[in-house]
Amino acid sequence: MIRDPESFAAFIDSLRRFVRERLVPREAEVARLDDVPADLVAEMAAQGLFGYSIPEAYGGAGMTTEELILAALELSQCAVAFRARVGTNTGIGSEALVADGTEAQKARYLPSLASGAVTGCFALTEPQAGSDATALRTTARRDGDSYVLNGEKCFITNAPLAGLFTVMARTDPDEPGARGITAFIVERGMAGLSTGQPYEKMGQAGSPVSAVYLNDCRVPAANIIGGREGQGFKTAMRVLNKQRIHLAALCIGPAIRMLDDTMRFVAEREQFGRPLMEFQLVQAMLADCQTEIQAARALVLQTARERDAGQDVTLNASICKYYASEMCGRVADRCVQMHGGYGYIADYGIERFYRDVRLFRLYEGTSQIHQLTIARHTLSQAGYIAGR
Repeated sequence: MIRDPESFAAFIDSLRRFVRERLVPREAEVARLDDVPADLVAEMAAQGLFGYSIPEAYGGAGMTTEELILAALELSQCAVAFRARVGTNTGIGSEALVADGTEAQKARYLPSLASGAVTGCFALTEPQAGSDATALRTTARRDGDSYVLNGEKCFITNAPLAGLFTVMARTDPDEPGARGITAFIVERGMAGLSTGQPYEKMGQAGSPVSAVYLNDCRVPAANIIGGREGQGFKTAMRVLNKQRIHLAALCIGPAIRMLDDTMRFVAEREQFGRPLMEFQLVQAMLADCQTEIQAARALVLQTARERDAGQDVTLNASICKYYASEMCGRVADRCVQMHGGYGYIADYGIERFYRDVRLFRLYEGTSQIHQLTIARHTLSQAGYIAGR
């Protein structure tokens, strides 16, 4: 659903120019510094990149799912760090408030997230609770008008620079599964909250990820998202359902960029007196890349439109994330192969994308978890029970 096609087309053109003229030229700098410089963060904020999916009433763009996907396809055609810098505000760092927050919570927190003045993050994963999110051990004990939180989160994108944390904690120790989990808004300045040193990672330089520690962290009861205990897991699933579609689009953008860069390379590079693009086995790899990119794009746009129409997209959101992330990995591998030895050299950029996109198959549900989810929903829709 595109609300105003003419103005949205102009917006996409502007975003495309911004990515190509302001972000792409500074990719190597971001990789070298392992940081997105403040002047670029300010430019991204001025472009409204932090508030795409936050409602207009709170300073965002209020994008529909389809609009968000089309914007993500453009924004992600540059180093992953740029998208990741704004992505938690546009996605998981704000979506719990957008979906389930009270009016007072939205009014207090969403404007600063939309403007980029505050960076948000989503603290669900723990050392012993990754794919099995219901096994989380972080506790929240009621104490008067507050809750006291204790636990550790890990692999939290933007945690080192976040000012606002959506934290999942267990408020009912007698409920070991999903029903005992509650979502809290925790501010950086609240006593007892701290973050670890950024991890040294395989890729995605410039996108800080760290642990989050909660040591007798006192949080007002008013900071329960939605105001009710025990709804946290439902909130998390609503967040992830939308964000898996979003992330699928963010897998397609880098694939488009890698294919574009590779086509330029094989058009210019010669072997045996001919450009590489004339060799049929190279053409076969180009064809496979293009076909899979187009298939992923069509799938994600279809699912986005279904979500905008109010349909249940739980199954298709998983299919999108699974297919698009695996597709991106295959495109990266083929593009390195088509570059030959140059694909292994940092000067050409393909090796950086190769490392950066590897994470796509792990976060917001590993490929294997999505395979299980897809199978379970498929069997359920057919009237079968998995395991029989």
